[in-house]
Amino acid sequence: MLKQIATKKDNGFDWIDITDPHHDEIHETAEKYHLHEALLEDSLQADHLPKYESMENYVFMIFRIHTDIKTLQADTVQQLTHKVAIFYSKEFIITIHRKPHAFIDTLAEEVKHGKCSSSFHLLNIIIKQCLNTYEEPSVKLGRELEYYEEQIFLRSRKTPLLKGMYFLKRKVDLIRRMFILSFDIVDNIDAEEGDVGTRDMRDLYVRLQNIYDALSENINHLLSLYFNVSAQRTNETVRILTVFSVFFMPLTFIVGIYGMNFKFMPELDSHWGYPGVLGLMVVITILIYFWFRRKGWL
Repeated sequence: MLKQIATKKDNGFDWIDITDPHHDEIHETAEKYHLHEALLEDSLQADHLPKYESMENYVFMIFRIHTDIKTLQADTVQQLTHKVAIFYSKEFIITIHRKPHAFIDTLAEEVKHGKCSSSFHLLNIIIKQCLNTYEEPSVKLGRELEYYEEQIFLRSRKTPLLKGMYFLKRKVDLIRRMFILSFDIVDNIDAEEGDVGTRDMRDLYVRLQNIYDALSENINHLLSLYFNVSAQRTNETVRILTVFSVFFMPLTFIVGIYGMNFKFMPELDSHWGYPGVLGLMVVITILIYFWFRRKGWL
């Protein structure tokens, strides 16, 4: 659906917003504003990564915004983000996206009331709003990280955590990748004007990037701790089993000797043979126990 939100006559620039684009709408707009065919194809690719490309009369950029996650196991570009393609010049802005976004409607109302002084001002606000979509997910991912920390250290772990931490790491790493690929967009926009608005946008970009870098680092540390704690618990289990085996090894040895079917074994005919062997086994067990206590193994 194509909507012309701003016109050069009323606002000093054209703003055309295309939601769920069709080829006819795209090509009609391309002919009017002389847009390159290859860039149009890029604007229609749902999984295209962020890019910035400067042409002779306009700039083309693709930004990916964070979307509502329907499943905890979402970990791909298309599941976590949506694409917004932007053609920009001083004369016009064209935004292309497959799904409607609330901030576009809000900006449309502001433009209609004359709150955007130029196409660059509008572009700056659009990029800031795209960046803002990553604010709330950073808080949610931080809470997930705290949950896994609590499960590892403060509670008896009965549910598997590794799978959840894997998807958490995938989400954060993917978002970090989107920020890295979006650097050219922010850098070039800020370099073009260098005013207060673009500085705010760059500050927002840097702040969010630092948040996701910290999340990624914390997740990596948490995974290392998880494996260390798991190894420690495994070692503790092995230690306990080893202690039990040490108790039973001499007892098994004694039982094995007297369980042999030799004809001449004097102890078997002795009246005190049976209680004597039992007493020996008890003494050995007590000696092993006190030896372990002395070594600090019990």
